[in-house]
Amino acid sequence: MAQIFQSDTFIWFSQFAYEPLYVYLGMYAMMIASAFGVPIPEELTLISVGFLAFMGSRPDLFPPPSPDASVVNMHHAALLAFIGVVASDTLIYGLGRKYGTKMLTYKRTQRMFPPSAQMRVARWTQSYGPLAVFVFRFTPGIRFPGHLFCGIMKYNFWKFLLVDGLAALVSVPTQIYLLALYGDHILSVLKQFKIAILSLLAVVVVVVLIKKWRENRLDKISKSTEVS
Repeated sequence: MAQIFQSDTFIWFSQFAYEPLYVYLGMYAMMIASAFGVPIPEELTLISVGFLAFMGSRPDLFPPPSPDASVVNMHHAALLAFIGVVASDTLIYGLGRKYGTKMLTYKRTQRMFPPSAQMRVARWTQSYGPLAVFVFRFTPGIRFPGHLFCGIMKYNFWKFLLVDGLAALVSVPTQIYLLALYGDHILSVLKQFKIAILSLLAVVVVVVLIKKWRENRLDKISKSTEVS
């Protein structure tokens, strides 16, 4: 927990603990920056905002500067965070769809996302469709390239929005509410929750890969039998 308090993100947010408008605007700015690959972890932003909501709900532990001071509301924060995450993901998708492979020629994009990684993400998107979109939302390192490639490959917009929205609904409001309700006690539970989700996704991916491998193998055997 000490690492959260000492992070630049939490320190910035904490100065506006009783000015929720600045907190919400800052949350949007950081989420958009994170979506473009700026090293501001989305999870740290959500945890910081969630803990500020916890502070606002516990004036006995965190006395406000005045009785009528405004606080970060957990419901507002959860809703705005969800909208911000989906909007950021959709923005990256839209840029990929509009500008296509031109974005991949930018030096910054190539440094963040080398050609070998581009090919892998393109294959994942083409092969696994909705599952790939769902996994991208839970995987910080490939969120930006994953959403970008969904746009470049002109993956159906409404399917992208639905799957990405469901994934965001699972993770984003959950983090805000858990922190707002239980504060620092929930961090260990939150970590276990995310590990469980990622483990489940890993199992699903392995099952899909095995199924794909078996289908390819049976197809090869069938073709070799026809030839002989």
